[in-house]
Amino acid sequence: MRRLLAACGRRRARTASIAVGLAVAFLCAVLATRSAPPGSAVDTSLAGAPAPAIAGRALVGGAPTSLAALHGRYVVVEFFASWCAPCQQEMPALAAFVWSHRHDRHVAVLGVVDQDAAGNARAMLESFGATWPAVADPSGSIAYAYGVTDPPQSFLVSPSGRVIGRYAGELTESYLDAWLRAGAAS
Repeated sequence: MRRLLAACGRRRARTASIAVGLAVAFLCAVLATRSAPPGSAVDTSLAGAPAPAIAGRALVGGAPTSLAALHGRYVVVEFFASWCAPCQQEMPALAAFVWSHRHDRHVAVLGVVDQDAAGNARAMLESFGATWPAVADPSGSIAYAYGVTDPPQSFLVSPSGRVIGRYAGELTESYLDAWLRAGAAS
């Protein structure tokens, strides 16, 4: 009987240690595959390179919209989705940024829908009173060209059309202003 109890104890210990090992391996895999910590400026292979093309019909209003049409301005390219809580939380900051720069012809925001239905994204933009254009990316080709794996992610593009930097996570109005000043100083 003692041998039977000892054998059961060893099996339980072995099973528990295997379960703990698998849990640790899973956690390491999740952390190793995250694109960036949320809310941080991150390196991008696009820094200094021409920004990949963005073109389509604006979700609100349907007018033709493109990054090329904004040449000569600093452009915040914002990848977002309606289901993304940080995207929803940053919408008021983007709206405040756009409002505070409404008379500045050198600043623009261009949204790109990432992993979301255009109708859902349009409803989100309308609910926040977004006045900047946004385009759908149903194939994911724009997100792929920018290296975006999950929203929200933002890129600052110079007036000459080159990528200045990338930010992963929820933006604030003060960060956007500081990012714009830093971009203009470089």
